[in-house]
Amino acid sequence: MALVKLQTEHFRNLSGEAVAFSPSFNLIYGENGSGKSSLLEAIGYLGLGRSFRISRHQAVCRHGASHFTVFGGLKEGNPGESTHEQEGRLDHRVGFSRQVADKETLLKVDGEAVRSLSALARLLPVSVIDPGVFDIVAGGPGKRRQFVDWSVFHVEPSFAQLWQQCQRVTSQRNQALRNGRIDQSLLRVWDTQYVALAGRVTEARRSAMGLFQQAFEDLLVEVDTPWVDGLKLDFYPGWDIRRPLDEVLAAQREQELRMGHTLYGPNRADLKLRFQGRPVAETFSRGQQKTLVILMKIAQGMVLSRLGKQVTFLLDDINAELDADHRAMLAQKLYDLRCQVFMTSIEQPRPQQLWRESMPEFRVFHVEHGRLTEE
Repeated sequence: MALVKLQTEHFRNLSGEAVAFSPSFNLIYGENGSGKSSLLEAIGYLGLGRSFRISRHQAVCRHGASHFTVFGGLKEGNPGESTHEQEGRLDHRVGFSRQVADKETLLKVDGEAVRSLSALARLLPVSVIDPGVFDIVAGGPGKRRQFVDWSVFHVEPSFAQLWQQCQRVTSQRNQALRNGRIDQSLLRVWDTQYVALAGRVTEARRSAMGLFQQAFEDLLVEVDTPWVDGLKLDFYPGWDIRRPLDEVLAAQREQELRMGHTLYGPNRADLKLRFQGRPVAETFSRGQQKTLVILMKIAQGMVLSRLGKQVTFLLDDINAELDADHRAMLAQKLYDLRCQVFMTSIEQPRPQQLWRESMPEFRVFHVEHGRLTEE
């Protein structure tokens, strides 16, 4: 599914005019502060239900406005089909609206209100590659857990609800652990539910990560990287699986009581990245870390492509992060996957430097004061 139409209201500095996009590549350029990242942020709301730049909804609402809205028109089909062939034919219409003062969110799919963000996210799988994404390697396990769960969500349809249930039980269990006078019988009840949900969450993660690892290994065969042989990616479920989780919780009861929260289980899952037995964050240069993250993102796209799903990639100011060769590698791989791509830069795009062999269908937009003009 590709986003071929976008319209916003009171979203940062965007003008609000309806814009038609290519189902393949959209190259967007303009000065700093012109609205390039705001455009990607608005698109991200339709696939993520949030900003990938900041945690508060209020921050994206134009000053003085009480709400903001993002509307998108989606088209399913061949991303190689020209934009003119796409115009006027939408398969789905999706919308996200937020009342800032009341903190109320309205989600719509094809004119009908829906309760879950997953209804939008399934129609428009959005993957972001911006300067912050490189924290997947150097940052904490939370970033890598988000990376893993993005794949799981789009591979395993039941995962979103399952993970929400697990988080609720984890929260209840944490409250019991923080209680000054511990109720052992109540804690055992939460333990039982937590262990059951942990098993299902971990199974879903393992299944999706198996597909990811296969795609990642296939990709490494095609890419010339000197560190391939010593690289190893391992999924860590959040506890030592040589022992059942219920035994681990029982053995570590005193430690969890002292800390006041759950220390073992799916809420502590991680993706271990090692090179020659040592953490990649300690052994790889910044450039190597960036290359690794880009390859991991491409592998995620490969998994969904093999499942018949089209990913919309948002590449924000990649020119500042990647050299010309790596930009060309990324552009070519995404073209091979038939993904939809929105790529921003300060400089005017040079398609001939991105695609050195075959040229995809693309559109170029200049952004100034929040207004997009097609060139």
